[in-house]
Amino acid sequence: MLERTLRKDRTEVTFILPADIPPGTVSVVGDFNDRQPGVRTLTPRKDGKRAVTVELPSNSRHAFRYLAAGDYWFNDDTEDDLDGPNSRLHT
Repeated sequence: MLERTLRKDRTEVTFILPADIPPGTVSVVGDFNDRQPGVRTLTPRKDGKRAVTVELPSNSRHAFRYLAAGDYWFNDDTEDDLDGPNSRLHT
């Protein structure tokens, strides 16, 4: 799930997953972090979910996927827009 917070000159996008599905460490990998695994790792929140927030330019499009332990790649099933094998978000 994605949450978007509009700011004056940017959009904060929070990537959110359940605490244990999939198990282990998960990072979001996209064109906004040069597709580097481990740069944006989801961390536990008080509500029991895991999340990480990324600041992105407003009115932009970005491709991303999640990478979990064991080299398990997956898309965000709450986003309907796909770019090949990637999820696509719009800010």
